[in-house]
Parts: sequence; C-alpha cells; structure tokens
Amino acid sequence: MKITTVFICTNCSSQHLKWSGRCVNCGAWNTLQEQQRSTGKHSTVGKPAKITNLGEVKSAASERFSSGLAEIDGILGGGLVPGTLVLLGGDPGIGKSTLALQAALSCANRNLSTLYISGEESLPQIKLRGARLSDKLENLQVLSETSLDTVLATVEQVKPKLLVIDSIQTLYSENVSGVAGGTAQVSAATGRILEATKPYDITTLIIGHVTKEGNLAGPKMLEHMVDVVLYLEGERFGVFRILRCVKNRFGTTNEVGVFEMQEAGMSAIADPSRLFLAERVTAKPGNVVTATVDGSRALLLEIQALVSRAEFSYPKRNATGYDFNRLQLLTAVIGRSLRYDFSQKDLYVSVAGGYKIAETACDLAVACAIVSSYKDIAFPDDLVVLGELGLSGEVRRVTNATKRLKEAEKLGFKRALLPVGDKYAGKIKTLPVRDLAEAIKLVLKQ
Repeated sequence: MKITTVFICTNCSSQHLKWSGRCVNCGAWNTLQEQQRSTGKHSTVGKPAKITNLGEVKSAASERFSSGLAEIDGILGGGLVPGTLVLLGGDPGIGKSTLALQAALSCANRNLSTLYISGEESLPQIKLRGARLSDKLENLQVLSETSLDTVLATVEQVKPKLLVIDSIQTLYSENVSGVAGGTAQVSAATGRILEATKPYDITTLIIGHVTKEGNLAGPKMLEHMVDVVLYLEGERFGVFRILRCVKNRFGTTNEVGVFEMQEAGMSAIADPSRLFLAERVTAKPGNVVTATVDGSRALLLEIQALVSRAEFSYPKRNATGYDFNRLQLLTAVIGRSLRYDFSQKDLYVSVAGGYKIAETACDLAVACAIVSSYKDIAFPDDLVVLGELGLSGEVRRVTNATKRLKEAEKLGFKRALLPVGDKYAGKIKTLPVRDLAEAIKLVLKQ
C-alpha cells in the first residue's frame, strides 16, 4: 500500500492533488484541507453477504420513541427511530447544547438508557446547566471526553438507547491525520460512530458547528452520512428559536418547531402565530400581516417596512428575515408597476419575531407593506395578504391557501387579499386581485 496526500474541499468534497487558495470546482476560498489516503491494490477477496428479501425485513416505523419534547417529535414525524443518526446544527450560543441536554434528561427520566458525551464542557459544567433544566439528574449518564476511541469503547459497553455527542468537531482519533475539527477527523468520527451505533439500534444525536456562512462545518458529505439534519435558528439575543428539519429519511422535510428560550430551558410554543402577532402595532403605515407555510404548519407573520428619504447619494436596502435579492426585485417591480420612484429612498423590510421567510407566497404582503409606508397610509387591521408577484406585477396563486386562511380565521382576521383563482369556503371575505396595481387600488381606495 502507498500513502498519498490529497486536498479535499470542505464545501463540495472535491479532491485536489495540491493545495490552492480557491477550489476550482465550486469556487470557494480557503476550503482545501489536507488528508492522507492509501492507494494500491487490495489482495484480500471479500466473501459474499447474505441477501434478504425486502418483504421479510421488520419495519421500525412502529418502534419510534418520544424524545420528551413534543416539538421535536412532530418535526421527526412522530418520534425518534431506533438507530437513527441525527445531526443538529446552529450558530454559537443559539441553544443547541441546551436543547440536546433537555431531550437527554427527558429520556433518562423516563427510564430510557441515555448517555451524554461532551467534549466541550467538564462534568461540573454539565451539572450546572442540567440543574436549570430539571430537578432530577441522577438518571442521566454523562462523560466528558474527546478521544474517539475511548468514546466508542464506552458506547459499546453501555449500549444506551439514546446517545448525545456535543460536539462532533471535538472528537479526535490518533489513527487519523489532521487536527480535531478538520475534514479528515470529522469524517472518520462520524463514520465510526455510524458503524458502532447502527448494529445496536442506538439513536444518536450529534451536535455540529456551523461556518460563518451558516453551513455545517466539516465536509459536505457529513450531511449525506446522517439520517436527519436539524438546524436551530433565531436571533442569538432574542427569545424565539426555530428548529428546522432539512433532511429526514423517516419522515417529511421542511418541518419546523418553535421554541422560546427561558431560564428553565427551551419551552415549546403550541400557537406560534398568536405569539408572533402578540406585540403587533395596529393602524400604523408599513405593517401588513401575511401567512407562510413551513412543512405542515401555517404561521401568521407581520411584515414591517420603512421607506425614508435617503441621507446619502446611494440609497440603502436592508432586509431582516427576508431574502435581500428578492427585496431588490420587488422594489423594481413596484417602481415599474406603480410608477413610484425609489431612487432617493432608503428601504428597510423586517419580519417581526426573528422568523426567516423562505417562500415567495409572501411577495404581495412585502410589496403592500412597502407601498403602505411609501404612501404613509395604514392597511386595515383585519386584513391578511397572500400572493406571489411576477416581474410584470401580476399576482400568482400560492400553495396551501386554505390552510393559511384557516389559521388567519382562527386569529380573528375578517378579510384576505389573495390571487384570483384561490378559493376559500370559510368566514373570511376574500378579495381576489390580478396584479399589484389592482391590489393597492382595492385596499387603499386610490
């Protein structure tokens, strides 16, 4: 066997024979990390494995068990599947360790064998944090260790029902080149954990760091190796947290759960729409309510817009919780459709509550909020706005319109501005419109 050195891009996993500042495959800068690999022909001949008919395989769908947190169970499709490898990512200080420890304590206190391994905190630090979350700590098994070999030996001896590792970037193996947290170490650690836990149906929750771009640190193939990928989002100094599922081999994706960070840990919010609108200021220009759908849940959100005179020659554009490029596009559509001049106007758009909108069904609401602030005329308080905007100003239909309007009706809204073609049989009065100009004329009576 011959040992060779290759450089692997942490962004796209492409291989290079020599280091360079930029990956020629994906264009990312400073993402190539050194890794040693063995090359040559293997003389060992493998033995054939036993083949099983798919119909004879026992299904594990009915063997799900609860994490103890209803929001997590709902995101995963009804609970944790034995043998699942779950990756939890998020910004530093967002609450990943708190949420993981809270789930571990809940499982341990329900007589489920649970092992919590931390490479970042000592045992007294874990106890100090656990004392805030629960009064019963004696059932949870904890270990403060960074050696991968020691961790795997302990897991094989204990064989817990739930294993929590905080975090994967802290584990280190002497048999693998590179520093802890590097591409080689993270790949080897995840692969060996996968091999050690799957035969015993050990459900594993791995906490992973994220880069400054918001992606999970380490090789991109890390997300392909695990069964479930969860992201914990939200403003670091705010109280609301959004747990988003972006990959799930045993359920639907794009499900979300809403939590509130309290002194006693993460508290699930049963009615997030009411909470997001709790501090809503009515009868103010620039405020419009819309409905978004994440997974199977409909949420009502308040869009806030502010249009002011530009202090400098180059007007500012700023978006919080909304895609900046989409805002630039909508500004051009509004200017072209309504003949508004934004060349000397600063424009700010924000989604109240720290939520991030990822769909285009809220385009009309954002545009209406901008027009409301521009004209200094408030929209009706009982109106919810739905619709996607095209480049010529036409209002396009949205998916799950009935689900969105049911949520609005539950919170007391009386009218809905929506595209022509979307129907609703409830008590909300629908105001169908074909384009942006018609929508503004209908609401503002111009």
